[in-house]
Amino acid sequence: MKQLFTTLSIAILFLLVQQDTFAQPLHGLTLRSVWYNYENPNPDWDNVGDIFGDAGTRGIEIGYNRRLDNNTWLVVPFKIGLANRRLGNGLSSSSDLLSNLDLLIQQNLFKYGNLINPTLHLGIGTTYNFDQKVGDFNIPAGVGLNLRLAENFYASAQTQYRFSMENRPGWHHSLGFTFYFGSPDRDKDGISDDDDKCPDVFGLAALMGCPDRDNDGIADGDDKCPDAAGLASLMGCPDTDGDGITDLEDLCPTEAGPAAFRGCPDTDGDGIADVNDRCPLEAGPASNNGCPIVDRDGDGILDKDDACPDVKGVTSARGCPDRDGDSVTDRDDACPDKAGSPMHKGCPDTDGDGVYDNDDRCPTVAGTVALKGCPEIKKEDKAKLERAIKLVQFESGKAVLLKQSYAVLDEVVSVRNQYPEYSLNISGHTAVRTPRQSLLRLPYQQRCCRFPRRFRRLWREPACSGQQNRCRSRTKPQGGV
Repeated sequence: MKQLFTTLSIAILFLLVQQDTFAQPLHGLTLRSVWYNYENPNPDWDNVGDIFGDAGTRGIEIGYNRRLDNNTWLVVPFKIGLANRRLGNGLSSSSDLLSNLDLLIQQNLFKYGNLINPTLHLGIGTTYNFDQKVGDFNIPAGVGLNLRLAENFYASAQTQYRFSMENRPGWHHSLGFTFYFGSPDRDKDGISDDDDKCPDVFGLAALMGCPDRDNDGIADGDDKCPDAAGLASLMGCPDTDGDGITDLEDLCPTEAGPAAFRGCPDTDGDGIADVNDRCPLEAGPASNNGCPIVDRDGDGILDKDDACPDVKGVTSARGCPDRDGDSVTDRDDACPDKAGSPMHKGCPDTDGDGVYDNDDRCPTVAGTVALKGCPEIKKEDKAKLERAIKLVQFESGKAVLLKQSYAVLDEVVSVRNQYPEYSLNISGHTAVRTPRQSLLRLPYQQRCCRFPRRFRRLWREPACSGQQNRCRSRTKPQGGV
């Protein structure tokens, strides 16, 4: 017996906590038979069963139910029936016709759809006695029990005590049925949960209750870009350049391009997207970064590697000309026709004196750095030149050398021949007693015209050319020079 009681208790508990598997409707209608007890509403505890035993008169109840949330309902029941009332002399009155209209808050203790669902209710109500033509204000409170017979159809039992403001309390016991209807709408978007694909999120009727944040006509659940209006063909994502690639996946969203280049164009059609093409308007291989292979000067060196793309050159000079082949381009070579050292602007040191030709005043004769590459004059040769300065003389007032000057000039010629790289400047002056006109003409005549032929090559005076016949002085001798 004890085991049977335990098994029944577990079964009842299981039934009470059984989860619903039905959508919760919004509305309900209740139809019940009512038993009234106004004769003995407050029996002693020893006779508490009289609450039900003295309920002999009957009525009917029709009620409307409206769901407020998952387990709370607003119930508006209307009751009418015949009820016996206790008179003051202890006798029961004849049946009076009573009506009740209440406004109740009903709390279901379990979720909708359970096989058994206990309820509690409390509210306000009125009672009207048609025979006595009196009314009363009540506070109804009670308990109930719903037993699911089918989906949305329940057997319903209820016991209610009605507190009376006019000291006319009573008990109402009812038994009947409640039918629930009206599809629920949990998200309050006007679309029943049965038809709402997104019953817990406020949505649009056009999208069967689902939201559409970007208003592109595609439900957010199906929209890969729910915050940016797009195209249905691209699952709701935008395509600004209209190339069929969503902006989200397009590397060039404002320029139409093929999918092979992730939406970027290839203007020159060389297979390299413009964003990676150094010459987007000229076709070229990838090995040249999309630029065409060009050699304008035809020297075999591509323009991109050619430092002188318009002039033929050599590889060693990066495409620039190098006539002497010393790896120094002609434009940078101070000696473009002589191979030399890159460290000295392409010039050699022909005479090996340590002074390179570009700085060597005597590039073919070894000299000293102090004399810029020219050789130093011997002391004895310097003495000969210094003596010539003092001993070369002319006839007075004439451009005619004195014969004793010939030997001195022969020594000058000898020294000059030893140092051909040197230039020799000879100058003279006239005596102050020489007439002014002669003073202007005589130095030129002395310098150019009256030297013997063997000495004339000492002078490189261009003005002397062809002037020999003009050099005779018309002045008379006035003294030595």
